[in-house]
Amino acid sequence: MATVRPPPLLPRIVAVSSSRSDPSRAAGQIKRLVLTSEGRTKLNTAPDRDFYAFPRFVTHVDAAFISALTGLYRERLAPGWAVLDLMSSWVSHLPQEVAYERVVGHGLNAQELARNPRLDHFFVKDLNRDQEFQFEDCSFHAVVCAVSVQYLQWPEKVFAEVFRVLKPGGVFIVSFSNRLFYEKAISAWRDGSDYSRVQLVVQYFQSVDGFTQPETVKTVPPKADDYSLLSAMMRSIGLYRTDPFHAVIAYRNFKPDLNRDQKLQFEDCSLHAVVCAVSVQYVQWPEKILCSLSFTTTGLASAIAARPCAL
Repeated sequence: MATVRPPPLLPRIVAVSSSRSDPSRAAGQIKRLVLTSEGRTKLNTAPDRDFYAFPRFVTHVDAAFISALTGLYRERLAPGWAVLDLMSSWVSHLPQEVAYERVVGHGLNAQELARNPRLDHFFVKDLNRDQEFQFEDCSFHAVVCAVSVQYLQWPEKVFAEVFRVLKPGGVFIVSFSNRLFYEKAISAWRDGSDYSRVQLVVQYFQSVDGFTQPETVKTVPPKADDYSLLSAMMRSIGLYRTDPFHAVIAYRNFKPDLNRDQKLQFEDCSLHAVVCAVSVQYVQWPEKILCSLSFTTTGLASAIAARPCAL
């Protein structure tokens, strides 16, 4: 599996206005639509709530995929975080030994969600009909979506909502394999290859302003429990396969334009020092920024600004 970095430290956030209510802030807004009208279509046009009305207490990927996903969560999700498990079911694949602040689950079948031992709360919503989450801005350190992104007909809107509820520095992990309910997957996914599906999810992230450059993780985990001669022969002719593991990961990386919004998003007295290197000459409202800094830094802290000088 690809080398991964440790999860980032997140700033402490206070009341943050929604980007949707402030048109001057582009972060979190949809820059472009990825899918065409045809690409959003499904073979089975019946409501998704009807399709998922009967609970399915099964795993939709094999043990090797689940192990890879749990390992990725272990590396990227820190203890004590608030996690939103999007399009979840009766199992979340989170590492059992890690304690989180809270895990909120979303899905289409209440019976499955009620059986999930990792969920502190859950809600049922059809994201193909209503993409808005009933959470405040910056509510979660992480959002995860496992083996379900292929069913989203308006992924751009869903990813924008994920951005809104993520804390600055928060991570969104989207994982998938090559399995699917064929009649319920969107056309753009059904007609694609493994490579094109990865690129499709990358474009979902890129369609929303403010996410970091998406990172992709790919591996085909071996079956560690079967080394028989028959299994080896079947693998050699392509009849014995494991589920390929794909994940696309990005972080909320909103850095506000201080010439449009001078309020810093930190609690009072949360910083010991503030520095500004070779950039102060571009500040249009230095008085407002210094006023904001007076509340953000401790009484003994200093603000240091440096700029290049013409010789």
